[in-house]
Amino acid sequence: MERVLILGASGLVGIALLNEFKDGFDLYGTYSTSLISLPDEKQFQLEIQQIDKLKEIIRSIKPDIVISCLRGDFDPQLKFHKELALELQHTSSRVYYFSTTNVFDGDFSRPHTETDLPIAESDYGKFKIACENILKEILNERVMIIRIPAIWGKNSPRLNLIKESIEDNKVMDVYSNLVCNNLLDVQLAKQLRFIIKNQLKGIIHLGTKDVTTQGQFFEQLINKLGSDKSIIRYQSSQDKDVTYYFQLSSNRGDLPDSLQSKNEDIIDYLV
Repeated sequence: MERVLILGASGLVGIALLNEFKDGFDLYGTYSTSLISLPDEKQFQLEIQQIDKLKEIIRSIKPDIVISCLRGDFDPQLKFHKELALELQHTSSRVYYFSTTNVFDGDFSRPHTETDLPIAESDYGKFKIACENILKEILNERVMIIRIPAIWGKNSPRLNLIKESIEDNKVMDVYSNLVCNNLLDVQLAKQLRFIIKNQLKGIIHLGTKDVTTQGQFFEQLINKLGSDKSIIRYQSSQDKDVTYYFQLSSNRGDLPDSLQSKNEDIIDYLV
């Protein structure tokens, strides 16, 4: 049974991974403040500044697989992932690193596939590109880059913010001309399990099969939650009346249809 270490197991994605991976893997996880649903000897409190403690955990567990869904300040995270890769460099461990659509936020002119060269304008996008590059430089084919769009879940901050806005009748700004795709936390966990079991390599883009504008997605979700679109204030991305794309596309075709979803499936699940 493969030993899996989930870094950031107390977050939205981490919790979904724990639930999906609890059968079939020898699971370990780290958390920052909130305890996780693992036996005491299999969970570790870890901050991104604690590099020595990270190395102790790695040497103690000797994981076959490390999944990183960490959050935190960019510079410490970058150092953390570099040290993680160096610690694993002379082992056979595989790393699955969650990256983001933001690595392409320097070009909204079209959707982007795995073969496109990242180009970012935001500090977040630039940081994620730097992390990807450091991991690939040290671990080569033993790092898999999993790029994901906006993640939703029944207890996700995005959904909770919408519910609070409905309750308080607070206006939400959304883009009417920004095409996006989305993903559920539970769906992501199932997809990653398939990726690991089938030992898929390289860069993988995940997200809904279809796309919608941010405005349309929010409007449909708010309507299903029993409110109306009066709390939505539409904005134009880049202040221009043209279509922009904040969208991950894939040219790989690895995942079966049973593991993919549409935006309406996400909305139905959330409500």
